[in-house]
Amino acid sequence: MVSSTNNAEKQVPEYQVFSLPYLFADYEALMKAVKPGSPTFKYFEKVYADRKLNMKLLALGGSGTRSMSNSKRPVNALADIKGMKMRTPPSPMISKTWQALGTLPVTIAWAELYAGVQTGVADALESSIPGYMGSKLYEVAPHLALTEHTIQVNHVSISMRAWNKLSPGLQKIVQDAAVGASDLGIAKAKEYEASFVDRLEKKHGVKVTRPDKSEFIKVLEPVQDELAKELKITEVMALIRAAK
Repeated sequence: MVSSTNNAEKQVPEYQVFSLPYLFADYEALMKAVKPGSPTFKYFEKVYADRKLNMKLLALGGSGTRSMSNSKRPVNALADIKGMKMRTPPSPMISKTWQALGTLPVTIAWAELYAGVQTGVADALESSIPGYMGSKLYEVAPHLALTEHTIQVNHVSISMRAWNKLSPGLQKIVQDAAVGASDLGIAKAKEYEASFVDRLEKKHGVKVTRPDKSEFIKVLEPVQDELAKELKITEVMALIRAAK
């Protein structure tokens, strides 16, 4: 299977580390931290074994970033989002993140988000670029700030039952393909996001800004530590930070 680590958090709570804001500076930092054989990768291999998931982790990779959009004004600096009513999913982690940045978190279901922004229940939201475009949220939130506060992480896993049926030669082919697919996935994510942003600007009149992320990172670093402690993921966060 190839899936988001978010979808696996109930079985692997340690995957919540990948939802921490600004955990990785860029895709290169992500792949350096999670490549097969790295301390982080070995950590998750052990988690799979300790939790008796009967699955083998083949690779970790990325599938795009999450950024902020709003109905109010262009965002060029952290001060520009102060006081905005920020839509968040029902996640204490995400709510605390945006509260620390000076917004007022409000919980709205994704299906109700377009109407929520249109009617002023929320001023802003955070999402993937494809999600923002596919749901036509640019119609009600035409200011897109490429905050890139989260790099979405994928896992490639296989059941041990299937894995053990393969010969050593075939196991190597499958393992190499998973790693290669993760690298290709990041290349394509960069390509698609760039093309989507270009289309949003030229076809839909979205005002795109690229705020200085260092302001956001400075505010959220202590929030990272607080959330990691609450979620009991300080060990894996330390491994990821050591890889930088």
